[in-house]
Amino acid sequence: MSLLETDELEALSAHELHDRAVRYAVRHGDLAFLWELLKVIPAAEASAGNEGETVNDLSRVSALLSDAMASGEGELGEALRPFYIDYLSKHPEA
Repeated sequence: MSLLETDELEALSAHELHDRAVRYAVRHGDLAFLWELLKVIPAAEASAGNEGETVNDLSRVSALLSDAMASGEGELGEALRPFYIDYLSKHPEA
């Protein structure tokens, strides 16, 4: 991905990055990305100041699935921006 395209991704909100990355992954059956997202959510929760959520997320898979669908919102979405940008940079057609 070119610098201009990366700059364009950087300009998107966390919510837009989430929607674009998750929609692409679902549409293309990219379970590796979705699984990786589930794995990084607890760390993002902690960096967003939601330490209580970290413990819950690690113990409940259903919570992780729910978080994945809403992980483009608020502080969590902001904490996951680099993850979405990295993924979208590798899939410019998304």
